[in-house]
Amino acid sequence: MLARVRSGALMGIDAVVVECEVDMALGLPYFNVVGLPEGAVRESKVRVVSALKNCGFELPSKRITVNLAPADIRKEGAAFELPIALGVLAAAKLMEEEPLSHYLFGGELSLDGWVKPIKGVLPLAVAARDGGYEGVMVPAANAAEAALVEGIHVLAVSHLREAVDHLTGEKPLLPFTRENVSPARARVRQTPLDMSDVRGQADLKTALELAAAGGHNVLLCGPPGSGKTMLARRLPGILPTMGFDEALEVTKIYSVLGLLGDEQALMRERPFRAPHHTISDAGLVGGGPNTRPGELSLAHHGVLFLDELPEFRKNVLEVLRQPLEEGSIHLARATHHVTYPCRVMLVAAMNPCPCGYFNVPGQRCTCKEYRIHDYHSRVSGPLLDRIDITLQTRPVEYHHIARNGTEEPTNAYYRERVEAARERQRFRFRDEPGVHCNAQMPVRLLHRYCKPSPRAAEKLEKAVLQFGLSARAHDRILKLALSRADLEGHDRIEEVDMNLAIGCRQLDRRGWLNANTHGGPPGRQDAFSQLLPPARNSQHPDDP
Repeated sequence: MLARVRSGALMGIDAVVVECEVDMALGLPYFNVVGLPEGAVRESKVRVVSALKNCGFELPSKRITVNLAPADIRKEGAAFELPIALGVLAAAKLMEEEPLSHYLFGGELSLDGWVKPIKGVLPLAVAARDGGYEGVMVPAANAAEAALVEGIHVLAVSHLREAVDHLTGEKPLLPFTRENVSPARARVRQTPLDMSDVRGQADLKTALELAAAGGHNVLLCGPPGSGKTMLARRLPGILPTMGFDEALEVTKIYSVLGLLGDEQALMRERPFRAPHHTISDAGLVGGGPNTRPGELSLAHHGVLFLDELPEFRKNVLEVLRQPLEEGSIHLARATHHVTYPCRVMLVAAMNPCPCGYFNVPGQRCTCKEYRIHDYHSRVSGPLLDRIDITLQTRPVEYHHIARNGTEEPTNAYYRERVEAARERQRFRFRDEPGVHCNAQMPVRLLHRYCKPSPRAAEKLEKAVLQFGLSARAHDRILKLALSRADLEGHDRIEEVDMNLAIGCRQLDRRGWLNANTHGGPPGRQDAFSQLLPPARNSQHPDDP
């Protein structure tokens, strides 16, 4: 007797419908699973047989063959155990096959029949909706995750007996809905990190506000203790709240990796990922033996922070070029191709030299000139060209450290301005799918929306000729100037917007290496601080 049950296999962050064909025929008792199963799938036959026997089902002594089609897709994980068990029961005539055709099934079985949680339930629910199925039957622990997808029924089961009783009509289950999600699972967690914790550094806060307004990449270069990491970790707190579609995309990635917490059904906070500099290229962009998303995809619609940028291996940094430009990662393997999304804000931090005190007033640098050249050359020009804001951080002055930090602007102040700027961008790109902010604007839209005033255009032309900027740098300056105009409510890019955008790209290696190698006064002033408008925390008129 032949029975069919449908489940799903993960391909990247999406699920492909897999048909579990169960054939029960005469012959010596034997259980075989075919269809390119991975080790955990091959072992599932032992758990399935034990679970069925411990639930009181008597299986006939026949030859059982399970085929997972399509056979050219690799099947991984334990999610096929529940559908295989139900298919065996249908093939043995212990239940009808017809109810099985309306749902996609997924779940891991314990030896006594309890259904354990699995990875990738959200992609499975999306596949059920797109495939026209009535719904999904998943472990109760994953039900809230599946209920995020509208238009399908979610059946939450804790035991194999519950699934059988529902499908036979003995004890029908009520569909799980979002209303069943406890307040603890639905709440938005608030980050304890606030911009008011950072003393002084008004120019850097303004730069991060500008980056958040347009989704731009940032590089902070300065001595130890100047607040680079502290500022970067507070950036997610001023980013706008994710929309439901954005949150769903992020949740799918975390669902595939099994990183959703027990009390977390939907990722509502923008992710912040800070991998260590010893990470491999596969760990950063994805891949590996089982082809899984990397840190870059885990930061999708959020912030990827690379501290001590030159300490990362050169091959690791170079693989960032294409993903930062395209917003997605394409991995090709011998048997399959996968695509992972990675629309991220890259925030990087580095010291000016190996000892950290090159070109820092009051400090003596102990590095030889060739070591400084070597240190900066670890970060290639093409990668720097993809960073919109490059700034020098300075040591915090004592009067900023000593005063009460509660007088500094808080996250709420910056987030309100960023939200207003992002709202202008949402209206601007309302007819452009996949474009959420200025940094994601393709070249074909650049000249339609980036319209500088004559004086602003003249400033940009002079900057390109004077500094030898590339075409990519030209385009990124225009996008950055547009973000500044959105923050200040300008209808077009004014001269002050262009000045600040150009000033944000003045921290280059040539300028650093022309300074005095052994410390002393800086060789030049940071152009950004020269163009910075007055600080908004006006309670301190004596501040520099």
